[in-house]
Amino acid sequence: MELFPLKKVLLKIINIISFESKFKVYMKSYLTSVFFFLSLLISCGGSKTNLNDSLLTGAVNQNNINTQVSTNNQGNTSTTQTPSYSFGNELVWSDEFDEDSSFGTPAVSPDKWNIETVAPDNGSWYNGELQYYTDKQDNIKVEDGLLKITAKREDFQGKLYTSARINTQDKFEFTYGRVEMRAKLPNWEGMWPAFWMLGANIDDISWPNCGELDILEHGDYVKDSTNNDPGLISSAVHYGPVDYSRQTTSVPGKIFYDTGQERFVRAEKIIDNPFEDYHTYAIQWAPDKIQFFIDEEMYFEFPMQSQHSPFDKPFFLLLNLAVGGHWTDGYVAPGFTSATYEIDYVRVYQ
Repeated sequence: MELFPLKKVLLKIINIISFESKFKVYMKSYLTSVFFFLSLLISCGGSKTNLNDSLLTGAVNQNNINTQVSTNNQGNTSTTQTPSYSFGNELVWSDEFDEDSSFGTPAVSPDKWNIETVAPDNGSWYNGELQYYTDKQDNIKVEDGLLKITAKREDFQGKLYTSARINTQDKFEFTYGRVEMRAKLPNWEGMWPAFWMLGANIDDISWPNCGELDILEHGDYVKDSTNNDPGLISSAVHYGPVDYSRQTTSVPGKIFYDTGQERFVRAEKIIDNPFEDYHTYAIQWAPDKIQFFIDEEMYFEFPMQSQHSPFDKPFFLLLNLAVGGHWTDGYVAPGFTSATYEIDYVRVYQ
């Protein structure tokens, strides 16, 4: 009778030992599964900073490749790898227009700008423009920290108006980055101020195949076909008739044109006090998209998707003030004597 309680005790101890052994095996298996799952998550994860364009950190990150799949006309799929790009605050080129120009010297730095004075189209500039561009002090000068491009009513070289146009061709050409200008627009109906970019290979493959990026254009509010608010400004992306056929016809909220000679996508915005206040006009150009800004507000994004030509090659900058032309349907308000386009600075960051 005394062995029976002892036997019960021994059986209970054996059961406890057996349970603990099985529990340890179970826990080991459970923890192994948890660690494997966590390792899988970490290996598949990505850094948010690689996706954040607003972190303005610099050059192309070749370690982060976005693979895009497209379908060609034969129905075959192909992949294109596009390096991600984030914008930095390294100022690589600028003109602050701090040094006043004087008679007898170039109005702008000859190390940075070319002043166009030779009409390329049988004595005229393109687009039906009514002015002749000169390097005269009356048309272009730096004064009080501003570049001033002035259109004037005067007879010159068979034209009724004069003005100025400058570019950085062969002096500063670049691929990708942020470009910005701070400016006040000329106050007269019929003026066509612009800040834009052209592909540096224009002399080899001509326009529009070289590509064109219009950061700012103003003045077509005088046309019957547009909004008549004087604050109407626009930006546009121009390219050849065979480029980007798949995506740009449906960029949300934008205007698409196909003239047969070229294709372009245009965006419009109304700004306040275009003639009284200075505004900042900017572009952020990356391998996968081009974004346009006014006073730091993005209002137009052009997705390049799997095609990049011509926007993966160097471009140069242009500034000009045209008179009339197709942009205004040839209209210049009566009584015109002069109007000035004032530029505070032009800067390029990469």
